[in-house]
Amino acid sequence: MSAQDFLVELGTEELPPKALNSLGEAFLSGIEKGLQAAGLNYTAKRYYAAPRRLAVLISGLDTQQPDRSINLDGPPRQAAFDAEGNPTQAALGFAKKCGVDLAEIDQSGPKLRFSQRIIGKPTASLLPTIVEDSLNDLPIPKRMRWGARKEEFVRPTQWLVMLLGDQVVDCTILAQRAGRDSRGHRFHHPEDVRITSPANYAEDLRKAYVLADGDERREIISKRTAELAMQQEGTAIVPPALLEEVAALVEWPVPLVCSFEERFLEVPQEALITTMQDNQKYFCLLDVDGKLLPRFITVANVESKDPSQIVLGNEKVVRPRLTDAEFFFKQDKKQPLESFNERLQNVVFQAQLGSVYDKAVRVSKLAAYIAPLIGGDAQRAARAGLLSKCDLATEMVGEFPEMQGVAGYYYALNDGEPDDVALALNEQYMPRGAGAELPTTLTGAAVAIADKLDTLVGIFGIGMLPTGSKDPYALRRAALGILRILIDKQLDLDLTKAVAFAVSAFGANVKAAGLAEQVLDFIFDRLRARYEDEGTDVATYLSVRALKPGSALDFDQRVQAVQAFRKLPEAAALAAVNKRVSNLLSKAEGSVATTVEPKYFDNANEFSLYSAIQQADQAVHPMAANRQYRESLARLAALREPVDAFFEAVMVNAEDPKVRANRYALLSRLRGLFLGVADISLLG
Repeated sequence: MSAQDFLVELGTEELPPKALNSLGEAFLSGIEKGLQAAGLNYTAKRYYAAPRRLAVLISGLDTQQPDRSINLDGPPRQAAFDAEGNPTQAALGFAKKCGVDLAEIDQSGPKLRFSQRIIGKPTASLLPTIVEDSLNDLPIPKRMRWGARKEEFVRPTQWLVMLLGDQVVDCTILAQRAGRDSRGHRFHHPEDVRITSPANYAEDLRKAYVLADGDERREIISKRTAELAMQQEGTAIVPPALLEEVAALVEWPVPLVCSFEERFLEVPQEALITTMQDNQKYFCLLDVDGKLLPRFITVANVESKDPSQIVLGNEKVVRPRLTDAEFFFKQDKKQPLESFNERLQNVVFQAQLGSVYDKAVRVSKLAAYIAPLIGGDAQRAARAGLLSKCDLATEMVGEFPEMQGVAGYYYALNDGEPDDVALALNEQYMPRGAGAELPTTLTGAAVAIADKLDTLVGIFGIGMLPTGSKDPYALRRAALGILRILIDKQLDLDLTKAVAFAVSAFGANVKAAGLAEQVLDFIFDRLRARYEDEGTDVATYLSVRALKPGSALDFDQRVQAVQAFRKLPEAAALAAVNKRVSNLLSKAEGSVATTVEPKYFDNANEFSLYSAIQQADQAVHPMAANRQYRESLARLAALREPVDAFFEAVMVNAEDPKVRANRYALLSRLRGLFLGVADISLLG
């Protein structure tokens, strides 16, 4: 079967840059879906996406659809015809489904059967529908119409190229008649560009100052930006999302260095970077110390004979933006940071939980409670908590919401607050996402934990639990943040007491009954996903969860110990024994004795196990006190031999009730040793 390359390019007005690549990927995916449904094979495929065009190139596409057969089984003969031989509704319905008369249905077998051979169509006749269906299925939230036309698309269409080999696929899609003429750069080559063949598509456009390949545009921007930054003795900040967006804004990228007045550097650099990146799509430059340089890189869409004019234009545009940031910064500094709390008394945090200021007061008290427990300073934490939300009422954060926390840090330093207090105002929001930076100070850690706990307790306390799809207060992220801070920074905090303190701070505003336990369960349930992501078996997590440790750090230490224990050769047998012992003890009549009486032993293996348990108890007791859980379980692994010998020789449920009770007490001592770390019966 012969094959040809196929190219489709839809030309439009400038497409939304943030959606450009997803549109290109979806266009290709839709065409692939259509080709596969038609039974058409091809050797390679790719898409192109540039500001004014979406294109798909399919290499080695079959030029003819293969013939295919359809075989459909219908109802059994006895169900298809009644006693008189008349067709039933089942038979008539099957014929209707097949689109033929009943006479054309094969009735010779046990079931009705319809067979048809369908002759394949030329690929060129199938492509218009495949392309049109793919365009209709693109992920476009809101389509537009233009002029008096009824057609709808993300942007008005301007031209259409459809080539199968050297031939134009004759069709009209989205009001554009297919041809072989594309268009070049708006300014460098406004004339039509004849596409010589599908395979030459990218090169034909390159000659017309259009780089259709998004990867190539990104590479050029990235490489040239790095070179220009090095010439300025700095490094460029190139966030992947910004690089993606800038590459989607230009057809012929030309990076240029611009500058701004050094006086703007007195403004927090985060504000300057935010406005230059978000509003102007510039790449900012940092010096070797990470400080902002008074220069930035813009990416022009033309190769100008006088680049200085483009540079001057961008410098003129950015100046008002930076002036605004400077004005807000100076205005905010005219009053102490703490004074902004007055405004927050009128800002609602949550209708049932009071104002943002009320939250700050609660966070202050809770942070002061937490700080000394993790080695921090209570007064510093209380101060940071009280100031924690002040910058939300500032002009700077009002204009640049991304500056919350950062603005507070600078204003606190300006007011002479201690460094850790100032840092805590930004660190309270950490970690801002999975794997993101954690607080560097104990004061910041205390405030971050307090802020998240306050939100969890408050929102749970008014019954607004997160659902599978809705979590408006980001409670899952708050719980994961608390766990990451405590575990990764090795901070030993009893969350049971901290949550109880947080509940008491709300008073009558929340339903306190069962609230603390509900919040703790929610927090520790989040650990399951964390361990699964790390490759830890769920059974290991459940074995520790059964003991309900109150400290996240303690929880993690136990999990790591159980993971190490499971690699020991004795682990499986001891887990099975613990499961057996657990089942036996659950069936014991009445309470199990706490002491073991050797006088009731009537088997040498009982004495051996009792002696081994006593020795193990003496050895692991100090280990457990020092949380040396790994060493403790390794020592308990030595019990396997006397335990196995005991169960081989001893009948636990002896007829003598005193002997039986004593053996239950012995097994309870054995199980208690392991429960000092985890319930390993759940590992079996």
